[in-house]
Amino acid sequence: MNKNKISTKIKSLGILFFVLMLSVIATTIYLNNKNKKDALIINIAGKQRMLTQNISKNIFYLSQHKNSSFVELENSTTEFIYNLNSLKEGNELSEIQKAPTKEIANQIMKIEILWKSFFQNIVDFKELINKNDSSSKNSLENIIDLIYTTNPVLLEEVDKLVYMYTIYSEEKTNDIRYMQYFFALLIVILIIYGFIQLKSMEENAKKFLEESKKIVEQNVTKPLTPIKIEGENEIVEATQTINCFIEKINSVMNYSADAIEQSKNASLKLEELTDEFGKIIYDLTNSADISKQLNRSEDIVIQSQEYLINSTKRLQELKKELDKILKSCNNSVSSEA
Repeated sequence: MNKNKISTKIKSLGILFFVLMLSVIATTIYLNNKNKKDALIINIAGKQRMLTQNISKNIFYLSQHKNSSFVELENSTTEFIYNLNSLKEGNELSEIQKAPTKEIANQIMKIEILWKSFFQNIVDFKELINKNDSSSKNSLENIIDLIYTTNPVLLEEVDKLVYMYTIYSEEKTNDIRYMQYFFALLIVILIIYGFIQLKSMEENAKKFLEESKKIVEQNVTKPLTPIKIEGENEIVEATQTINCFIEKINSVMNYSADAIEQSKNASLKLEELTDEFGKIIYDLTNSADISKQLNRSEDIVIQSQEYLINSTKRLQELKKELDKILKSCNNSVSSEA
């Protein structure tokens, strides 16, 4: 029965709407944060590509200008190693998570293997260029050629890593957006359902008012017809209360009709008694048999007394029913207050 309560329906709709709105807000906030983190990761992966190019450029420049500084080469190398470790193991400081999928983790491992070989060539290049003698010239040229040939391979694998992060980010973003669409659809369905429920409540309330008006317009000389309405629990309870009141009114009307009938009968009996007493008095004045007439008058008085007692009982029952209705009305007013 409580499931059909108006208050229960309204509370349920409100809670569902609130939960769905929180879900939409939560997924939106999560999506924004995720996009920021994914953009940072993709930017770091893309920067690795630039660093490999910068390292190769510095090596070729230093091979022609042996007295130049190694600072830029060292910085690029250090940053590449730091970014590679951040992508592989994660970085709490930058809020970067470690490789999210097995495929990306395998690709980072592949890049790490290529980088170890590439980094060893960088170390060998710095040692040979610092010697700056004729014996190391050929070895230096071989190292530069090796860096030249391995750099495109490393660059290609880094490009694949950037592409894999981009695809992963787009797929996760699409999944979250589908969730947002789903929640939005649920909100629309909830709004439509709420509108239908409110419309149904309004129609039931209108029916209740119309049936209540019909009671007022009914003929008071006939028994009142009970209301028949199906709907929410509150409306059904109000209908049952009015029907109970109608039943009591009809009962009182029946008692009233019986009491009126009894009063009419008593009135007729009194008229008959008056006639009988008149006749008795006439007979007493014209007859010597006084005892017989007195007994007859006594029987008439007893009979009339019984009719009056029955009428009194009926009127007392009527008073009790009226008292019950008055008490019921007072209780209804007190409960509403």
